[in-house]
Amino acid sequence: MDNCVNLLKLSVGTENIADLAAWQATTRAQTPEGFPRHVTRMWPKREPEILNGGSMYWVIKGSIQCRQKIIRLDEYIGQDGIRRCAVVLDPELIEVQSSLKRPFQGWRYLATADAPSDLPAGRAQEEPIPVELNRALAEIGVL
Repeated sequence: MDNCVNLLKLSVGTENIADLAAWQATTRAQTPEGFPRHVTRMWPKREPEILNGGSMYWVIKGSIQCRQKIIRLDEYIGQDGIRRCAVVLDPELIEVQSSLKRPFQGWRYLATADAPSDLPAGRAQEEPIPVELNRALAEIGVL
């Protein structure tokens, strides 16, 4: 999409996409109406581009493995009274072509042109490539 940007975020503490889905199914990780959300300290300056069709791409165990469409950005005031941003997500986790990503803090913008492609519908049911093999293939330029 033109004028669209995505967010890239580490999914800390999760081993796989199923772990991410399980976390997002908890009440703590949801909006009052039941949508998954990720609360972050910083409000994205590129909000209009994000809301123009952007997704949250999740890095799990060193590789980008899936994405979720971003529905909206909500103001969230924590118990400490500090204003934060809740990135409200579509519940569907869409698997993508695995792409290695080094650790980073917070979130990063990810241009649509640089985002990994969605897996074809039939491939999403396949067992993922083990992380070590995926890393080795990426290092020699196969992936």
